[in-house]
Amino acid sequence: MAIHKALLASLLVSLLVLHLVQADTANSKPQDGYAKKIDCGNACEARCKLSSRPRLCHRACGTCCMRCNCVPAGTAGNYDKCECYAALTTHGGQRKCP
Repeated sequence: MAIHKALLASLLVSLLVLHLVQADTANSKPQDGYAKKIDCGNACEARCKLSSRPRLCHRACGTCCMRCNCVPAGTAGNYDKCECYAALTTHGGQRKCP
């Protein structure tokens, strides 16, 4: 009888956890597996093509693109098109993303 109660209790707890996980997934923003990934290499190459330090620009842009999954259009500015990209800063408080 005690085994049946323990089995029933574990089954109920499992169902509750499953329900909570499904509810959290439905209410969250798309994660890595669900959002369409952009091609960071090509996007950053276009962004950094006029840079005086293209390797540094491409490395910083790549990091920002991987974190934000977006790169503003053009070679400079347009930060309003990708708020996450614009919000990343260095330890000194300067913009991280070119």
